[in-house]
Amino acid sequence: MTSVDTFEPPSADVRRGSDFGRLTKELKDAGLLGRRYGYYALRNAGNVLALLAGGAAFAYLGESWWQMFVAAFLALVFTQFAFMGHDAGHRQIFRSHTRNDVVGYLNGAVTGISYQWWVGKHNRHHANPNTEDHDPDIEIPALAFSREQAVDKTGVNRWITKRQAYLFFPLLTLEAVLLRISGFQSAWKREIKRPVLEAVLLTVPTAAMVTALFLVLSPLQAVAFMVVHQAIMGVYLGCSFAPNHKGMPILTAEDRLDHLRKQVLTSRDIVGGRWVDGLFGGLNYQIEHHLYPHMPRANLRRAQPIVEDFCARHDIRYVKCNIRTSYAQVLSHLHDAGAELRAADAR
Repeated sequence: MTSVDTFEPPSADVRRGSDFGRLTKELKDAGLLGRRYGYYALRNAGNVLALLAGGAAFAYLGESWWQMFVAAFLALVFTQFAFMGHDAGHRQIFRSHTRNDVVGYLNGAVTGISYQWWVGKHNRHHANPNTEDHDPDIEIPALAFSREQAVDKTGVNRWITKRQAYLFFPLLTLEAVLLRISGFQSAWKREIKRPVLEAVLLTVPTAAMVTALFLVLSPLQAVAFMVVHQAIMGVYLGCSFAPNHKGMPILTAEDRLDHLRKQVLTSRDIVGGRWVDGLFGGLNYQIEHHLYPHMPRANLRRAQPIVEDFCARHDIRYVKCNIRTSYAQVLSHLHDAGAELRAADAR
């Protein structure tokens, strides 16, 4: 894997936007840029049925510690709703912005994650993946994705960064809660479109869920349910996003790459069959998704070999691996990023 410290961008003679146009034509000729209304109708219906099944199980079990299994199940279901909100935010489902937004708002209400806040943040990431000072996904106070980022850490963040490879998965248990908080803050500060609508959609379903927990369960069980639910959801979300770019080359503002190379060189695909596609919500085809954010999730699997073959023909490095290897690369990269801090403490 290319080290972020030794990454050298392609020379100017290969930065040709026309390459992306030729790839787009190949995918269009394969019929992969069209809508998949039937697929998304089934996906949405499946998510709703799973949510209703979880609610039925909750009502049936009543005051019981077996409810922790329901909490875990609903964490997985909520994450699938988050994937659907992601697709709506990228306009993958409908041609109409309004219809996509309706789906996005409804899925945000289920997950407790602000739709408009997330869209704004995620669009900045897509425009500049793994780019210092431009990609919000690598500007995280407690983590460093390069040795240069690590040396600027202070206090508790510095302590965490030195051990971030070991703390990475435990820290993910907080991810869902932090996403909720960020969304609430954005709505409160009116930093997003329709802040009142977002505030209502984030507050009412959450309040209803918390009320139901304390009405049906004992106080201790209710708190445990919330902890299990949010922790598993956070880990699931984090594990779905982390392998996509972490450990891949980090760019600076001086790196001048065309869209095709910027997206391919900073992303990796996760392979492993259709069960992996379902588990990751299609995000395992990160290269294809970043090249064509509007492409429906169901088409990414067929697009992958076309994109990989195109990259091979044009001498563009294309990275794919299995789940285990991807996490090993992520953790190895995080461990390396904190190396200088550990060395400084040893001196």
